[in-house]
Amino acid sequence: MKAVAYSIKPFEKEYLAKANEKKHDITLISNALSPDTAIYADGKDAVIVFTNDDVSAVVIEKLAKSGVKYIVTRSTGTDHIDKEAADKFGIKLANVPSYSPQAIAEHAIALAFALNRHLITADEHSHSFDFRNDELIGFNFSGKTVGLIGLGNTGKAVAKIFYGLGCMVITHDPAYQGDIPYVKSVPFDELIITADIISLHLPLTPATKHLIKRETIDRMKSGVMLINTSRGALIRTTDVLAALKTGKIGYLGLDVYEFEKGLFFEDHEDDLVKDPLLHSLLNYPNVLVTPHQAYLTKEALQEIADQTIKNLDLWQSNKCVGKACICQKDCRAVKDII
Repeated sequence: MKAVAYSIKPFEKEYLAKANEKKHDITLISNALSPDTAIYADGKDAVIVFTNDDVSAVVIEKLAKSGVKYIVTRSTGTDHIDKEAADKFGIKLANVPSYSPQAIAEHAIALAFALNRHLITADEHSHSFDFRNDELIGFNFSGKTVGLIGLGNTGKAVAKIFYGLGCMVITHDPAYQGDIPYVKSVPFDELIITADIISLHLPLTPATKHLIKRETIDRMKSGVMLINTSRGALIRTTDVLAALKTGKIGYLGLDVYEFEKGLFFEDHEDDLVKDPLLHSLLNYPNVLVTPHQAYLTKEALQEIADQTIKNLDLWQSNKCVGKACICQKDCRAVKDII
């Protein structure tokens, strides 16, 4: 199968090469997919994309005219793909339904630890030979209530770690069967009101967009810790910024950002004009932002590459990709979280 892979970073190449074993003719390019770069898909059977690529209706129409029959995303999230347009043009879709949930879970915990114990501030001070302990007081995680919104594979991995720290773990997820003895299922409102730490582990859908907004934040505990390693638009950023100003949110850890498209994964240090909203967030010492790197471990990268190539293998053999299918008519509909 002939394919072109967009938004390829240098570190991805060895993992894709190992997974592919020269089975497919894949052109790797660093350009993001857009109306202007869709031309690189001419004569290709498949397109391989990432979360920052433009897989809108306009682009999908161009891909279809180029002969593309398949689109696979190197991610679990699929909100960047216009599934209705793909269905219209008969293009099959696939994702990486699950990969190393431990990678994302450990990053979520790392954000929580770094915020709580002021590790970034302490490190900056130490590099200046300032070894005072002023303003570095944290809290014990043991005994705290952790609320996980969404309890898929990553949420379960996060729950296990927090439970090991002595936390009481509660969750809201309609699909949760209550099969984990140390995780209690509660209504959404109860989680929001009672949790000391809230961590988001759910997909972005019309029902979950801006799940965290002023109305929900107002019901949270004062000084709550909020962690998001899922999708940026789960949070209405302007409302979170307002809550930081009042102290309602005491700690904010983000690996994703509502307006990250065209910003994350690239160096913008020398930009004369920087994203004003993100700039405002970063002015707070109790805010930690990482550039969508929660997935970035050797193990996860290989699993992503393996599943990406597996999808191409199955399509080439005229077989269904199974759980990786994300076509609009797929029966695996995502349930609303609230």
